Amino acid sequence: MQGGSAALVAKIFPKLEKAGLVESASGISGGYRLARSTDAITVLDVVDAIEGDRRLFDCREIRRGCAMFGGNPPAWSADGVCGIHAVMLRAENRMRAELRRTTLADIQGSVKAPPGFADEVKEWFEVRADKRERSRLTAVREGARRRTVSASPEELSSTSSNRAAQPCSPPNGTACPKA
Repeated sequence: MQGGSAALVAKIFPKLEKAGLVESASGISGGYRLARSTDAITVLDVVDAIEGDRRLFDCREIRRGCAMFGGNPPAWSADGVCGIHAVMLRAENRMRAELRRTTLADIQGSVKAPPGFADEVKEWFEVRADKRERSRLTAVREGARRRTVSASPEELSSTSSNRAAQPCSPPNGTACPKA
């Protein structure tokens, strides 16, 4: 609906399912649905499910490689947490706190759609599901017709007569079953 590729969706939904955020339903009318209510799923739940619990900032400890120290930094220069790393950790902790505080219901409630838009969205999905089902049924019918058309009447009758005309060769000298 937002223009994301099918490949991206195919990567994301199994991660969301593994995290217990969505449930899958297999079969013709299968798909995914939320495993919990929107007020029980935080944005952080979604981010962590997709990205994992990894840090946004990866400190490279560049102060150890300062050119002034000629590859041999004094202990004081790399003591404690890097100032840049400390700022980034504080920022990330605040961001994660906000993501933990915000639920999918909060986002859903912030959408300023005109009256009737929810019905339009529902109809949009229903039309696409109907088209998909009709395409699937057409493909099934076409496949059945191709299988029938690919075998000529002579092949069909010779195959069945060959089966009937094959001699019986039971193991261990037992008798052939009567037809």
